[in-house]
Amino acid sequence: MRLQRTIRQAISFEGIGLHTGRQAKVTLRPAPKDTGIAFMRTDKSIAFKATVDSVTDTAFATTIGSSGVTIKTVEHLLSALAGIGIDNITVEVEGPEIPIFDGSSKDLISVIVDAGIEEQNKERPFMRIKRPFLFEDGHSRVAVLPYNGTRISYSIFYSHFGVGEQTISLDITEDTFIHEIAAARTFGFFKDIEYLRLNGLAKGGSLDNAIVLGDHGILNSSGLRFKDEFVRHKVLDIIGDFSLIGFPIYGHIIVNKSGHSTNIRFLKKIMAQSDIWDIISDKSAPMSSVLHINT
Repeated sequence: MRLQRTIRQAISFEGIGLHTGRQAKVTLRPAPKDTGIAFMRTDKSIAFKATVDSVTDTAFATTIGSSGVTIKTVEHLLSALAGIGIDNITVEVEGPEIPIFDGSSKDLISVIVDAGIEEQNKERPFMRIKRPFLFEDGHSRVAVLPYNGTRISYSIFYSHFGVGEQTISLDITEDTFIHEIAAARTFGFFKDIEYLRLNGLAKGGSLDNAIVLGDHGILNSSGLRFKDEFVRHKVLDIIGDFSLIGFPIYGHIIVNKSGHSTNIRFLKKIMAQSDIWDIISDKSAPMSSVLHINT
């Protein structure tokens, strides 16, 4: 168990949104212990917590919001915050979407590190998985097993020859997140671009912020950062989505062909199964009998 953390000072960044194609400015601010991750649309004067209940859409990205006001594509920022252990922060967003940068969490990690990381004088609770749980959602599966730490094993399969079947299994620590996961970029298929744009998505997409697969291979001249970059990005996404549960998960997470929609449905299912987990607030005090989590 570790102490809770926030950032040392406020820091801002801006850029284009992957799906809306619109510019947005984001300011990260320190927050007191036990705050969690709080978002504010400063151009709409609406604030809300980043929780499973705040998810409003999962089509090709995770969107959260309240009272009809939303922020799109939050998963890469949430993944960066979870990956390096930032527990309490206020995210002010002027615009409809978190900037995509290069399609990974690499630049977001740099922003957070530049702001500095500060420990707070209270321990960080975590969710300890006590027994196996399996969730099946069509062709997708997500399971959790008891494990001393956090481990993710992920498998994907795409019929495109540039992807095929990819698997990865690793313990998730700050070091492995930074070096093995954070730089993995989002990806898509050239054949789907017209459909996405007709449906109001991928308006800001380009070869600068996504891996694009065409009929004859990868269109990005820079190539891949990892030979299995596609499955690594799926791990990045699920770390961001799973952070919406409000606690780090101590367990082995085993995933096959999941996406944002399945991730959120899994979280709602497991949060309703309180016999599967405990919330540990210190080294000896389970809280499952006293803690209520909204579902």
